[in-house]
Amino acid sequence: MTAHTLTRPTPDEYEAFYAGYISLVPDGDVLQWLEKQRKATPKFLGGIPEATGGHRYAPDKWSIRQLAGHVVDSERVFSYRALSIGRADPAPLPGFDEKAWARTANADERTLKDLVREYGLVRHATVALFRALPAEAWPRRGTANSYSVTVRALAWIIAGHEQHHLRVLRERYL
Repeated sequence: MTAHTLTRPTPDEYEAFYAGYISLVPDGDVLQWLEKQRKATPKFLGGIPEATGGHRYAPDKWSIRQLAGHVVDSERVFSYRALSIGRADPAPLPGFDEKAWARTANADERTLKDLVREYGLVRHATVALFRALPAEAWPRRGTANSYSVTVRALAWIIAGHEQHHLRVLRERYL
C-alpha cells in the first residue's frame, strides 16, 4: 500500500468526463476497493436470473449481458492504458467506441454466468497489474483518447466505471 493507492487523484490527472466515475469510489485504498468489487460484483450479477440477461430498459439500450460485457471490455482497455503508461511508453493510446464494441462483442450470445466468470478473471489480472506497479509508476502521466491521464487515475476510473454501471443496472434494469 502506497500513498498513490490511498489518495484520490486530483482533477488535473484525468479528463473532466471521468470525475463522475472517480467520485463514486470511496476514500481509502483503491486496490482494496477493487478487491471488494471483485467479490461483490459476481455475487450481485450471479443473482440475476439467466432468463433476464437479455432485458433492456429501453429499445435502444444495452441488454444486461451487453452491459456486463461492456464493463469487462472497458476494464481491459483502462488496464492496458495503465500498463502502457506505467511502463513509460510515450506513445499516445487510442480511444475506443464502446457502442461499436458492444455491437460486435456478441454478449447476448453468452450466458450471464460466463460473463461473470470472465469479469472475475479480468479483475484478478487488473489487481495483479496494479499491485505489481512500482510506486514511481502511479503518478506517471500519458495520453489516452487524446487526454492526459495518470496511472493512479486509471485505477480509480476502473473502480468508478464499474460502480456507475452497477448503479444503472440497479436503478433502470432490475
